[in-house]
Amino acid sequence: MRESKVLPGFSDRLAAQAEARKALLAKFKPKPAVQAEVFETREQRKARELEEVRAKRAAEKEAARLAKEKAEEEARLARENDEELMLQLKREDRKARKAAEKAAARAKREQKSQVRRTG
Repeated sequence: MRESKVLPGFSDRLAAQAEARKALLAKFKPKPAVQAEVFETREQRKARELEEVRAKRAAEKEAARLAKEKAEEEARLARENDEELMLQLKREDRKARKAAEKAAARAKREQKSQVRRTG
């Protein structure tokens, strides 16, 4: 007998059913998963993030300490400069006062000597 191309026979139906079953079962087979090269557990990730936060805080703390030291140094230098300025002003004041005393003493001596000469 000649097989008809339009109406499939029993063996064709069985073959199609077997193919459909294979396709259905293939869906449920486990597929190979892509594994990460460096697998990091949750605990490891948490520990790494904790270390990053600690390092960041330590860096911020160190930066704040350095800024504070710099500000203190600038304040100390400004104070020293002010002290030097104050000392310089005191010296100039003392020099002016001594010069005035010296001029007054000279004037007094000259007056005494003039009184003796005229006298």
